[in-house]
Amino acid sequence: MKKLLIIAFCILTLSSCKKKEVLVDPQKMETTQSLLPIGCYVFNDSKNVISFEITDNKDEIKGILAYSLAEKDRNSGSFVGQLNNKTLIGTYTFQSEGTESTRQVAFKINGNQLLEGYGEMSADGTTFKDTNALTFPNEMPLTKTPCSQ
Repeated sequence: MKKLLIIAFCILTLSSCKKKEVLVDPQKMETTQSLLPIGCYVFNDSKNVISFEITDNKDEIKGILAYSLAEKDRNSGSFVGQLNNKTLIGTYTFQSEGTESTRQVAFKINGNQLLEGYGEMSADGTTFKDTNALTFPNEMPLTKTPCSQ
């Protein structure tokens, strides 16, 4: 009789267990990976070249950024930042004329392009005073392109 009660209890317990349903907000499903795929983004008008290779888009956005602008010193280095509401803001650590420097840079995602943001800088010229006041002109858009080997 005890065995029968134990078996009945087990059957009732197992049959009352249901698979929990998890409700997911569709707006939250838009992930960093889909907004900013890993790969290369380039602007090249034969006088100016800006290249940004996104190498990691998980918790932080990481990549390699390089500027070769007409009549300016070429610089290249690493980028680490965060994506928030289609705006990527991070720290660019670069080498120019043998000196390592850092400055804050920003890009807005516009389809398959990145538009660099501009705004008033702090007194030392390394960070934006107000990231909410940035403008993103479409003069030098970085377009997603195949990465060159």
